[in-house]
Amino acid sequence: MITVFGSCGLDLIANVPRLPAPGETVLGGVFGMSPGGKGANQAMAVKRSGRAVRFAGAVGNDDFAPRALELLKADGVDLEATKVAQGEATQIASIFVDAKGENVIAVLPGANATMTPTDADTALAGLPAGTIVMMQQEINQKATERALDIAREKGLVSILNTAPFLPDTPGMAHKASILVANETEFALLCNGRTEPLDGLMQAWARDNKQTVIVTLGAEGARAATADGTIISVPAYKVTPVDTVGAGDTFCGYLAAGLDEGLSLEAAMRRAATAASLACLKPGAQPAVPTIGDVEAVLG
Repeated sequence: MITVFGSCGLDLIANVPRLPAPGETVLGGVFGMSPGGKGANQAMAVKRSGRAVRFAGAVGNDDFAPRALELLKADGVDLEATKVAQGEATQIASIFVDAKGENVIAVLPGANATMTPTDADTALAGLPAGTIVMMQQEINQKATERALDIAREKGLVSILNTAPFLPDTPGMAHKASILVANETEFALLCNGRTEPLDGLMQAWARDNKQTVIVTLGAEGARAATADGTIISVPAYKVTPVDTVGAGDTFCGYLAAGLDEGLSLEAAMRRAATAASLACLKPGAQPAVPTIGDVEAVLG
């Protein structure tokens, strides 16, 4: 069973004709709420891929908490390791989505900031070697770093998604077994360098003895392994409605494919297709496709 250690919250989504500039007011259209948080989104993607998953995170003891967890519960994600932080608010993400599906997001972490290294100890206790543990960076970084250290000590397979990119990300990114970053995040790891992408990825993977995957949006994804192998997979071509949650869908499906025993290339191909399909519906968790949806495209 895959363990996702990370964030959970509620997304407040506003659809606007275009994203406002600083100081500007743009009159919008539809407003909606849906469960979110990068960790919870990734756990949902694992579950809808057909694999078993447990989610270890935190919500507040407020009215938003049941809404934040409702889809995870409905889909059968194991929530035994999810805590209620007394006196804290559940994470809220304010999201603006423009007519092209692009978005800007502000996150108020609330209960997610209460996650501690002790929570990492609890979440990963008793996991056998080889278990996949997936992390992001929306909770307290000390908790995430502790989870990475435990994974190394116990021989777990750790997947770290470098979103949202934080000042201390470069200092801990090397601890993961598999690193997943988008183009912007990987450039930040490389001191702003973007070319040649394959060469930078190969150098990073070799120097840190890990697999690095860079997601490229409509262009799919590329990976470099510690032995210098480069893998490239395409995205499924779509006209996006909303790109919120596409990266999380990729990560969840990637972990699920590897847990199922697929090769890295096959897992990435399935994940890239799932991420594309997630762009066809609004919201994060509600838009995560099922394995049936993905296999119908892959054939």
